[in-house]
Amino acid sequence: MDKQADLAGPGISTYEEVDKILPADYSSILTPMETMRALHAVKGYIEENLAKELNLQMVQVPLIVDRESGMNDMLDRDGSRTPVEFPAGLGLDQPIRAQVVQAATKWKRWALKQFGCQVGEGINTDMLAVRKDYFLDHDHSSYVDQWDWEKVITEKDRTLDYLKDTVRKIWKVLRGAEALALDMYPQLKSDEYPGLPEELVFLHAEEILDMYPDLPRKQRETQVIKKYPAVFIIGIGWVLKDGYPHEMRAADYDDWVTETITKNGQTMHGLNGDILVWNHVTKRRHELTSMGIRVTKETLKQQLELSGQLDSLTLPYHRMIMNDEVPLSIGGGIGQSRTYMYLLKKAHIGEVSVTIWPRELRDICKKKNIHVLQ
Repeated sequence: MDKQADLAGPGISTYEEVDKILPADYSSILTPMETMRALHAVKGYIEENLAKELNLQMVQVPLIVDRESGMNDMLDRDGSRTPVEFPAGLGLDQPIRAQVVQAATKWKRWALKQFGCQVGEGINTDMLAVRKDYFLDHDHSSYVDQWDWEKVITEKDRTLDYLKDTVRKIWKVLRGAEALALDMYPQLKSDEYPGLPEELVFLHAEEILDMYPDLPRKQRETQVIKKYPAVFIIGIGWVLKDGYPHEMRAADYDDWVTETITKNGQTMHGLNGDILVWNHVTKRRHELTSMGIRVTKETLKQQLELSGQLDSLTLPYHRMIMNDEVPLSIGGGIGQSRTYMYLLKKAHIGEVSVTIWPRELRDICKKKNIHVLQ
């Protein structure tokens, strides 16, 4: 795979490749019912402790939004992953053009105002979404569940130090959730499947490119995760010195254009990033969360211009940012099933999430003793 092909879209590419990478000698440590007990205990722990660490309140979140609002998350900026859309409103001369959310990323920032959040206060959601344009493999599903959270900050908080401090608080909660799961089911602890390390390593995407200049993004991530089993990759979206961004990132939520680091005479950009860990069951890179400090009206316009999307400035969501009608914020999405899959030592996300899978994938899983839920 070349660097251009690796920029957007998760997943692998073929079921022949999925067959190769899934473990051949797998046996789930927990039964399906034990898995559900552990999963819901972990869910409650994470929601309670994210609230404590980040000062968040759980709120309701939309499953559908009006297309004309500009609220839906388009996930990247190449237009390759489009939301499910349908007319809604029986009896209307002009039905609402409803879209199923792909994530609540943009809605949350407006919601901070709706719920009256002050500086240092925020919201968390139990977000469910549909992403129809994913290749369905062992850790990507068309059904997506996330803790989508957002918090009001000030201009002085728009720094890498503030971002890193927030990431460390989330990491503390994830490690606490792992400890809870191990306490419930001690058999999850083994030398074969080590737990989350105490510390995260923070690396900028430019630094990882320096380490592996000839590799595409996913292969760079794989190599760096083998070296450091838990990494927060900073600066996802800005074009790196090889002429490609680390990964495509939408232009209208995370700030990936702000200059943040100067190292060895090189200026690096971005106030966002992803937590990746090494999955000892699948022996692959495993993304747990994506987050960032959000755009200002200046950086929104700059990022839309760089990505050829200035027309978006006419949409209600974008106008709210340009008119200072929504607060400055930081936010992110933590994959729920991704987290359960990792903490409960599962080979497939379908062991912790009920959704649809193609027959090709179900046949592969059956052959490998992986029992996906249906």
